[in-house]
Amino acid sequence: MNFRPGLEGITAVQTNLSSVDGENGRLIFRGYHADELARKYTFEEVIYLLWYGELPAQNELKKLKKQLHEARNLPEYIIRIIDELPEDMEMMAVLRTSISSLKANPEWPPTLEEATRITAIIPTILAYRYRSLHHLEFIAPNHQLDHVSNYLYMLTGKIPKDAHIKVLNAYFILTAEHGMNAATFTSRVIASTESDLFSAVCGAIGAMKGPLHGGAPTGVMSMLNEIGTMENTEDWLRKKLNNNEKLMGFGHRVYKTNDPRAEALSDVIESLSANDDWFALARYVENTAIRLLKEYKPGRRLYTNVEFYAAAVFKAIDLPEMLYTPTFTASRTAGWSAHVLEQAENNRIFRPLSEYTGLENMINENTQRG
Repeated sequence: MNFRPGLEGITAVQTNLSSVDGENGRLIFRGYHADELARKYTFEEVIYLLWYGELPAQNELKKLKKQLHEARNLPEYIIRIIDELPEDMEMMAVLRTSISSLKANPEWPPTLEEATRITAIIPTILAYRYRSLHHLEFIAPNHQLDHVSNYLYMLTGKIPKDAHIKVLNAYFILTAEHGMNAATFTSRVIASTESDLFSAVCGAIGAMKGPLHGGAPTGVMSMLNEIGTMENTEDWLRKKLNNNEKLMGFGHRVYKTNDPRAEALSDVIESLSANDDWFALARYVENTAIRLLKEYKPGRRLYTNVEFYAAAVFKAIDLPEMLYTPTFTASRTAGWSAHVLEQAENNRIFRPLSEYTGLENMINENTQRG
């Protein structure tokens, strides 16, 4: 058998949704470069692109926004479910439990209405749970605000700054879709059984919950906080590299050159936060780390990845750490939904082989019964 651990290098899906070109540092959504989308478009426009295959006209965008607005509200029964969950339950587990309670269409295939429902309601679930844990009054969705700004509004109760909206909008776009990663593959496997879209996304959330998939921004933030100042940077990084420890936010399994998502986020943040001390530290750490990685690991082609600048985004908007991976999930749900819908168009159940490596001939003439 042609065994590949983790299915590495195996093509299991043909898709029109995205292309991840690691050698050349390109990420393409439906023919558009993701970094350009992040600089020029809104998250709603990119949702439309992923679901419908083209950027929307004004009337189409207006209709999608209206549908998202109408799907944001949190049903009373989900509020009761969330209230009954233990306070120390992880936010991703709360999200998974809440999504599993949504009523799916009994008929297959899944629908765009379901994709709209799940994409719209996740920020409301996160905001409700966060404010409840901190004994704050729930802030209902503001239907005058778009998807990203409404999320920030529900967390804080304040109309967010334009700069914060712009940088989080860029983050949501750049992380909305990224090829056949573990969570996306999980969603397509579940959908291939003709299960419903909500079940598929619950499975994807379970995969995203793992620290090897969705937890990197927390590690980057911890690293930057430990470094603290530019003066400490090189000594701190050299100590890690001398101990053969990984630098969080550098290197990517796919990208062997600059991560286009990191570059786009860096550009957006720099244009909005040129005088921000924390961002200046992040930029200094990045440049120093790239220089030292070339020294310590020549030929490895280790560059800044999106998680490094995701940490910068989350710091800029004062996003609580407990919401890092859930916020990543809120953006990626648009891509998961698109994959589930695409899987349903030409479905075939996933059924790979396994290679038995256990013992043989455990029963012989002397041990046979009777």
